[in-house]
Amino acid sequence: MADGTDNSVSAAGLAEMAAQAGRKAGGLPPVDQWNPPYCGEMDLEIRADGSWWHEGTPIGRPAMVRLFSTILKREGDRHYLVTPVEKVGIRVEDAPFLAIDADFADDAITFSTNVGDTVIAGPDHAIRVATGKDGEPRPYVHVRGGMEALIDRKTFYRLAERAEAGPDGRMGVVSGGRFFALET
Repeated sequence: MADGTDNSVSAAGLAEMAAQAGRKAGGLPPVDQWNPPYCGEMDLEIRADGSWWHEGTPIGRPAMVRLFSTILKREGDRHYLVTPVEKVGIRVEDAPFLAIDADFADDAITFSTNVGDTVIAGPDHAIRVATGKDGEPRPYVHVRGGMEALIDRKTFYRLAERAEAGPDGRMGVVSGGRFFALET
């Protein structure tokens, strides 16, 4: 490894441990309860467009990406893949997930991500808009464990179409009883 750490973790081995952990938990593994020892870095990167790359090659199997996404954990500014016995660091360019669609109901906006998660915007799943380095808006929705999904352009445009003036005069949307400004 470039940082001098020995990485004995293989993608296949980590995937098998993740599959076992997911089966035992009956859904998303309880990664927030796992604090295994750090085992080094894995050459895995989640790019800003939502694609997952391992050793410079895109991971082409959606089931593998979904599996890895279930054992993703954020600690501070770092992201890790964790199992009950191992923790490996990975790189995330922006947000680890991409919100690729939204369904709109009276007081609920339900987002779907590129890895199969669905979340209803509200107190536990806030929408926020930051300004990117290029000056363009970068909208996000909280998914889980301090991790967000970047809301893709078409979905953000759909949100903007439904925007109304909020209490502070900024344009935004309401979901889960909360107003979310779509302006920075």
